[in-house]
Amino acid sequence: MNFCNRMIVTTLCLALFNLGSPRVAQAAMISTMQAVESNTRAQDLATVNAALSRAKVREQFVALGVDPAQVEARVASLTDSEIHMLSSQVDQVAAGSSVLAVIGVVFIVLMILEAVGVIDIFKKFP
Repeated sequence: MNFCNRMIVTTLCLALFNLGSPRVAQAAMISTMQAVESNTRAQDLATVNAALSRAKVREQFVALGVDPAQVEARVASLTDSEIHMLSSQVDQVAAGSSVLAVIGVVFIVLMILEAVGVIDIFKKFP
């Protein structure tokens, strides 16, 4: 019993000693390209979200059986390069000419993410 109490006290003393130690933080310089990419991500994400918020696009998602809220969550989790690719393709499509092209691109990206195992949109049946 005495040995057990001594071990508990020793462990608690070490834990309290570690609470007072400073945390290590690392900082590094970022390149101009990284700073520009972080700004362009916000712009690209806004462009893609604006295209996805159209009524016809949402209707098409519902027709395909995809929940629009899930699409928004999945788009937010895409990488910078994938967001930029979607944004550039949305800008290339003329306004109102082919909403299906935008839906197709988003659907293909979702299918790729599903195949890789990053997301689980289509529930697997046992």
